Amino acid sequence: MFELKKLVSTLLMPLPALLLIGFFGLFLIWFTQRKGFGSFLVFVSLLLIGLVSFQPLSSSLLMKLERQHTQFLAPEEPVEYVMVLGHGHVVDDEIPPTSELSRVALMRLVEGIRIHFMYPTSKLILSGYDGGYEVSHARMLARVAMAMGVNKNNILLLETAKDTWEEAFQAASVVGQSNLVLVTSASHMPRALYDFQTAGLDPIPAPTNYMAQREIQQPWIKYSPRAQYLEQFERFWHERLGQLWQRLRDKVAQQQDEFQGDPVTSPESAPDLQLESVPAN
Repeated sequence: MFELKKLVSTLLMPLPALLLIGFFGLFLIWFTQRKGFGSFLVFVSLLLIGLVSFQPLSSSLLMKLERQHTQFLAPEEPVEYVMVLGHGHVVDDEIPPTSELSRVALMRLVEGIRIHFMYPTSKLILSGYDGGYEVSHARMLARVAMAMGVNKNNILLLETAKDTWEEAFQAASVVGQSNLVLVTSASHMPRALYDFQTAGLDPIPAPTNYMAQREIQQPWIKYSPRAQYLEQFERFWHERLGQLWQRLRDKVAQQQDEFQGDPVTSPESAPDLQLESVPAN
């Protein structure tokens, strides 16, 4: 199910979807008599790719999503756990560990470490499965965290969580009623909070990795199509699809529980928890 969800969501991203439309238009032009309709599809494909790469559109949409929560504000109560949600990594011995993490993962980790240092007695929870590599994403995050001065005894790893839903339910069995700071991308924070609250937690949001900005003065940057603005629109679209999936998933679960006559509980398919500390070198 996880792999199918990722495949479908990838095909529904703006660039793959619009390229498929454009290539289908070319197919109609080259191999059928419907050249007019094919030309129209190619035109629509190019127009929409240009539109979603346009800063005034993409940034305005993403900014509404990112600014729903402010930057982390230290609470009066002590923080016992700081959790950094995973993103992605590669394993390449020829590059430094910081480059093995995706840009998003590194930014999340740095913010998590910053907050952890504000509360030296807190535990830093790092999550993420291996993604096909021999080393889990959580362990890659831990390597960088220790290189940046975090004591290995203060790091806990969740190495089997594949998505936010699994991270939330695994974290709930670790954190309990303790104060938890949740670190993730600003655009992802609304969806992450929804899953964590579903799991029975009420984390303190600590958004990072803000991408959309309004104050861009150079007109040649603001009004020309750029890959960075296409990325912003894809981020916005990805989160909206994710929110739609959350509602659909919960609706199906609720109907199943009503049919079985059971109260709504945490889904039975939640993975078994594998919590580890970082071993000594």
